[in-house]
Parts: sequence; structure tokens; C-alpha cells
Amino acid sequence: MVEACTQGIDTGFVSLGYAKVAFLGIIQGITELLPISSTAHMRIVPALLGWTDPGSAFSAAMQMAALAAVVSYFRHDVVELSVGTTRALLRRNFRSHYMHLTLGIILGTIPIVVMGVLLSKYLNSCGSPLRGLWVIGASCIVMALLLALAEMTARHKRDITQVKISDALIVGLAQVGALIPGVSRSGSTLTAALWLGFQRDEAARYSFLLGIPAIIGAGGKEIWELHKAHIGAEAWGVLGVGLVTASLSAFVAIWSLMRIMERFSAWPFVIYRAAMGIFLLYAAYTNLLT
Repeated sequence: MVEACTQGIDTGFVSLGYAKVAFLGIIQGITELLPISSTAHMRIVPALLGWTDPGSAFSAAMQMAALAAVVSYFRHDVVELSVGTTRALLRRNFRSHYMHLTLGIILGTIPIVVMGVLLSKYLNSCGSPLRGLWVIGASCIVMALLLALAEMTARHKRDITQVKISDALIVGLAQVGALIPGVSRSGSTLTAALWLGFQRDEAARYSFLLGIPAIIGAGGKEIWELHKAHIGAEAWGVLGVGLVTASLSAFVAIWSLMRIMERFSAWPFVIYRAAMGIFLLYAAYTNLLT
């Protein structure tokens, strides 16, 4: 695959055009919010189709599409949390459930912000070693094993009203793993929440709510970096098409994940991630994906 750079930023998506980016936007939207790693899919799908790698900047910017889907799907939770926290502050009710949950989300976001800043020059730069197939494949397999262990040992009894500050910090630390391609933000936080004994659907719900600030930060930062790189109007148009298709597919992904976690378990994602990780390691060993 050909790599494209604009002032050090990986911008391969620009050369793909509207139709291909619209298709990749659908794939990105689905895989961004399911615990199966969008980065892995953005390496596999274009390579199999013989397309240019859309680049890490594309994946990062597409998080704004994930944000739109998360806020839209959980709009009642977001409004209730915002209103409840505001009222608690005005009444100085610092024992409010809403205050604890909001504080937990803030504290849980700090680890990924700190590490994101420290690793910023390695994450979305051209030729980043973190996007290597060996790294992504190994990450997929490790996360599959951790998610499997969580499914086998978790109690699945707690709900989101029982979130403690310590829970938020643990899930927040797990979210840092999402900086490693192949780990998946939703995969790492969902796994941590399951380990803490949350019900499957409540673990997914908390994972998404905790991820809102991180998604805003990562997506917004990448949009700003692209702005500073002075990409052209056509590039913005191509990116816009990807954002639209990714938003729609991301909403479907959330709906699907919540249904699966409510009625079944995370085992389908465990099997899928393990198979994908094995394939990526094989592809790296045989140079199947170049």
C-alpha cells in the first residue's frame, strides 16, 4: 500500500476519492464502536482491495463520527447526567450519583489524555511503527484472551448507578490501551468494566459514556492537525463523506452491540478478534499484506 504524508501527517485517504472513502467510512463506523479494533480493519480491508492505506489520521478523525453516534444513541443518559450534575452542584449535593459518575468520567479520562500527549508524535505520524501488522495482530490476540477471561470470571451483577471512583480510574487506565492499534477503545474499557462485575449491557453503556471526552479530544485534535496541515477543499470533502457514512454505521454498531450484550455475551467478539489477530500475524510473516 502507498503511504501519503502531508506535513508529517498520514493522509492516505485523500487519494482514495469519495466512493472508496464512503465505503471505508462504513467499515470504520462499525468497527470503531464494536470491540474488534477499527485500526485492524483499516489495515486489512484496503490491503485486500488493493487500495491505499487511508492512514492513521483518517481513523482518528473518524472518531467525530463515533461521537455523533454515541451522543445520539445515549442522548437521554447524556442529558440526564448533565442536568443531574448541574442540579447537584447548585444544591452542593456532593453525594449525588450524578456527581460521582461525572467525576468518575473526568478522572477516568485523565490517563488517556496524559499518555496521548506523551505519545502524540508516534500515534498518527507517517510510518508509525505502532501501525505495524505485528503490533496490531498481537494486540488483537491479547485483547481476545483478556475479554474471554472477563467473560468466564465476571459476576455481571452491578449496574451503572453503582459506579465508584475507583471503578472509573481502573476503566480509565484500561482506556489508555486504546492508544495501541489493535486494542480498541471500546474493547479495553468493556473488558475492564466486565472484570469489575458490571452487567454486560451496563458495562457497554458505561464504556461509551466514559469514552465521550476521549473521543472528543482525539477526534477534535486530529481535525485541528489536518487544518494546520492546510489540506485542500477536496480533501475536506472526501473526509466529510467518510464522516457521514461512518456516523450512520456507528449508530447501527452501537444498537447491535447493546442488543448482543443484553441477550448474549461477548464471546462472538472474542472469537472474531482471535481469528483476526492470527490472520494479521500470518499476513505479517508471509508479507501477504504489504
